[in-house]
Amino acid sequence: MEYRIEHDSMGEVKVPADRYWAAQTERSRNNFQIGMGQETMPREITHAFGILKKAAALANNTLKPEKMTAKKVKAISKACDEVISGSLNDHFPLVVWQTGSGTQSNMNANEVIANRANEIAKEKLCHPNDDINMSQSSNDTFPTALHISSVLVLEDKVLPAIDVLVSTFKRLEKENKGIVKSGRTHLQDAVPVSFGQEISGWRTSLERDAEMIKSSLPYLKQLALGGTAVGTGLNAPKGFDKEVAKQVSELTGKKFVTAPNKFHALTSKDELVYAHGALKALAADMMKIANDVRWLASGPRDGLGEIHIPENEPGSSIMPGKVNPTQCEQATMVAVQVMGNDAAIGFAASQGNFELNVFMPVIAYNFIQSARLLAESIISFNNNCAVGITANKDKMHHNLYNSLMLVTALNPYIGYENAAKTAHKAYDENISLKEACVGLGFLTAEKFDEVFKPEAMAFPQGK
Repeated sequence: MEYRIEHDSMGEVKVPADRYWAAQTERSRNNFQIGMGQETMPREITHAFGILKKAAALANNTLKPEKMTAKKVKAISKACDEVISGSLNDHFPLVVWQTGSGTQSNMNANEVIANRANEIAKEKLCHPNDDINMSQSSNDTFPTALHISSVLVLEDKVLPAIDVLVSTFKRLEKENKGIVKSGRTHLQDAVPVSFGQEISGWRTSLERDAEMIKSSLPYLKQLALGGTAVGTGLNAPKGFDKEVAKQVSELTGKKFVTAPNKFHALTSKDELVYAHGALKALAADMMKIANDVRWLASGPRDGLGEIHIPENEPGSSIMPGKVNPTQCEQATMVAVQVMGNDAAIGFAASQGNFELNVFMPVIAYNFIQSARLLAESIISFNNNCAVGITANKDKMHHNLYNSLMLVTALNPYIGYENAAKTAHKAYDENISLKEACVGLGFLTAEKFDEVFKPEAMAFPQGK
């Protein structure tokens, strides 16, 4: 491999000749060989750095054009566009497990953009610190990148994924509106519900999760940029914070604003804790929905067997013909990972000492992973499972009429205690509720048939 010599304030460093990074990135690459190639800084963070560095250059050009000249901003903007597009991903090698402020990832961006901008300009035009990092500090750029990337992944991936599954459930809800089945509480037989009503619970859970995620977005859209090292804005021109937020908004098409208190923005990660809490709620609901689906599909002969789900792949290397609810399994595993990530984010956010939180890379890693996993998991669950759910009407009807909890319909006519006696007699003697009720003398056969209508029990108010 060929090398070139770069230098920083600590001296000279050998850097691979075909890479745009420079001395500080190389030092970090050598000093933090932890999860190399596996746990690199999320690309969403890398791309967010491209956005904020371009926004900063444009803001600096507006506020102090004598330093950020039109020539510089043109070259920097082109280099940043390449970072945003992902075409320079190979030039961002640093791992999550580095300095807790993300300083080295900020310098990675500064070095790559400077060297690429110089290549574009065909001259030594830009310096990583003096130009690309102008009016900034790692302490305000990394939390800004974290907020930008979080908003983008939530609005562009997670919320659309939820909408897709909600749409599927709306269709299934309508198609199964009149199909009545046994309800279940405590994993025990309960009074009837329609399958459409059951699905409506799944749908509404997801809609509520989306509402909670949306409620977190205004806080994430507040940017730390402009606070520089400790929140005072040292070395940034007056109005830089508002101007750079305006530029980020124009670049992303989303309304970002400057954080009203930069001391809070640099040290507290409460907005991310709150937003990830909504992701955890989504994970919890996906766990419940996926478990419901695999319980209802259990069998095919010795389980509940009340629904059919798509058969996607063989389920056993030894049992021929076995098919498993694998999409439910991936969804529940993702939910577990998100719940673990939530604990990590909570612990990390609690470590904001004085003017800076130094657990930001691990927050970024876990937050982005949760959002990405949930979005992709939900789409996979929808496309490979939910869209193909069909009701096994015969099994639902059999289970409904075999349920002892239908006896609840008799409460108004024979009272709770007599109804309980009826249920116990039917169970103990393995006879029908009608035979037990008539045999105990609580109702005539004719009156029993008049008041005992299982399907109607799912719609007590006629809905």
